Amino acid sequence: MRRILRRGHPALLAALLATSLTLPAMAETAAAKPAAQADAAKTLSPTEQAAEKKVEEKAGEIDNFTLANGLQVVVIPDHRAPIVTHMIWYKVGAADEKPGVSGIAHFLEHLMFKGTKKHPEGEFSRAVSDIGGQENAFTTQDYTAYFQQVAADHLEEMMRFEADRMENLILTDAQILPERQVIIEERRMRIDNNPQAQLSESVDATLFANSPYGIPVIGWRSEMEKLSRDDAIAFYDKYYTPNNATLIVAGDVTTDEVKRLAEETYGKVPRRADPGARVRPQEPEPLAARTVTLKDDQVTQPSLQRTYLVPSDTTAKGHESEALDILADILGGGTTSRFYRSLVVEQGIAAGAGAYYAGTALNDGQFMVYGMPRGSATIAEIEAAIDAEIAKVVNDGITPDELERAKNRVRKAVIFERDNQAAMARRYGAALSTGRSIEDVEKWPERIEAVTVDEVNAVARKYLEAKRSVTGYLEPTHPSSAPAAEGAMPPAPPPAVSQSQS
Repeated sequence: MRRILRRGHPALLAALLATSLTLPAMAETAAAKPAAQADAAKTLSPTEQAAEKKVEEKAGEIDNFTLANGLQVVVIPDHRAPIVTHMIWYKVGAADEKPGVSGIAHFLEHLMFKGTKKHPEGEFSRAVSDIGGQENAFTTQDYTAYFQQVAADHLEEMMRFEADRMENLILTDAQILPERQVIIEERRMRIDNNPQAQLSESVDATLFANSPYGIPVIGWRSEMEKLSRDDAIAFYDKYYTPNNATLIVAGDVTTDEVKRLAEETYGKVPRRADPGARVRPQEPEPLAARTVTLKDDQVTQPSLQRTYLVPSDTTAKGHESEALDILADILGGGTTSRFYRSLVVEQGIAAGAGAYYAGTALNDGQFMVYGMPRGSATIAEIEAAIDAEIAKVVNDGITPDELERAKNRVRKAVIFERDNQAAMARRYGAALSTGRSIEDVEKWPERIEAVTVDEVNAVARKYLEAKRSVTGYLEPTHPSSAPAAEGAMPPAPPPAVSQSQS
């Protein structure tokens, strides 16, 4: 199975948890419950407080250490079930590719399932399947990761397999050429035959005029068709080295156990490269609002998506990132948001409308708003209504009650997020792969609690400027008078993560 996942606001990602387990990289750990979070518990229901207490009682303190070869290891104990999530994260993604070889990071992700000197193609995957486990891998602009979720007594086996393919991958032209056709077909299915994905790709390319974030993770087709064995081996040799990776083990384990196994497996993998600093071209300050319009025969329902260039969790100053997260929740995070109440409930012109902040990135972040008309309403009406709500926030600000409600939704979400070992593993892996630390992850709820009304209002005024945005319009080639269905799904976030499974 191969699919495209998307990166976005916590409220959206929580809905994907059951299938993809993809989450933002900032979360509270079982070991850290700041005073502010304790005070906030007063707003939780007795059932929610009981659930939070249960999670804390069954979890141990998060620990970390570094092997002699430079591999960082993070241990997240969770003893509620004899299950373990084993993940290896490489600090390299599509934005680290050299010009002319777009898609090589994702291509290598596919090729990592092709076998090694010790284990021929398919043996690793069969071993996971035979013990009833799950495995997968994913590539983003900033990192590439591989994971297995298995019974805890099979952890050593997983570590031996993964450590082996960290240094012993075998690639031949006989493997390269067919798999290259696989990724080209993946692009055809996921992008070329999907008008929404095409629009998102065009919006990103327009928003990021200089940054490599404007190049799709899966790559441009003209460059994908030329990817070679030499390209893959060069990328593998430079970046797939233990000193450029992070091992995350979450589940029914202890630090001592993981350390012993890590030293016996990954510890024997030598450093073979020094990737160096991740220096990338940066996006200049935008000067003008831009628009992208895509018309396609496949489109039956028009939609609007607008993306603003904003700081990420890594590049933001002070509480800007947390304030943007809260702003997205207030504007369009759910059925109580301003967009939903105004466009869907009060005016009845939208089938869906929302906002989200995509801040998990090494460089720039994105703040996105979207909407799709209902009945006889037009895209122009949707855009005017969204602009009106943004203008209200920019000119008049948010209220203390809105701030508290948004924080309360985050508090409740944290309970459920902490109740999933794979979600915790992904949070830490993504954070450590994008320039942040374990402490950053642990103190995220505390920073959310510290956000003020003034700080949310400040980021709205500073970043929700037209000149910082690209607005994408998706329209049918031949407009129909048929009304949009009630409850129609809004445009999805732009593709940010390519995930494949062999």
